[in-house]
Amino acid sequence: MDVAVFNTKSYDRQYMEAANQAAGHRLHFLEPRLTPETASLAQNFPVVCVFINDQLDRPTLEHLSAHGTKLVATRSAGFNHIDLDAAAQVGITVVRVPAYSPYAVAEHAMALILTLNRKTHRANNRVREGNFALDGLLGFDLFGCTVGIVGTGKIGAILARILHGFGCHLLGYDLYQNQACLDLGMTYVPLPELLGRSHIISLHCP
Repeated sequence: MDVAVFNTKSYDRQYMEAANQAAGHRLHFLEPRLTPETASLAQNFPVVCVFINDQLDRPTLEHLSAHGTKLVATRSAGFNHIDLDAAAQVGITVVRVPAYSPYAVAEHAMALILTLNRKTHRANNRVREGNFALDGLLGFDLFGCTVGIVGTGKIGAILARILHGFGCHLLGYDLYQNQACLDLGMTYVPLPELLGRSHIISLHCP
């Protein structure tokens, strides 16, 4: 099957070609974002593969449908960049990634917390210039800090477990309490209280 793959980078091509070896689809990699202006590049392609920066509004979807596209596959779990009502009306099926590794996302969130606190991104630049001064680079101990986690599903719960290992006090806000978080000693509080009491806040919700 011929697939027009929009908004591609070198790493997209590398991993998609590897994943496609068994399936044998004919992938046509295109660098431009999909927009109403670039939709003509997908003419006669039954499948279009997109990413979060592509614009799949009604005009784009109508153009795709009129020129043979029946399926849009987004390389993301989110789909807010796609007008689902318009897609249904023009007869285009939309599929998405069911989920990312919750560990990868939670661990990356932890890396961001450490980077922002200890300012390792700035320290790295200074050291490369031969400057070892600590001015402006001092952080604070995470041990004993209060961290608020907004959204305690799979990702939020894994981050809570990581932060618990750092010795942080955990506050949570979610429509539903997660027993795994309660087992770590998390206290669920109203959102305004979480925002007021937390030294660090991590968002893990739509």
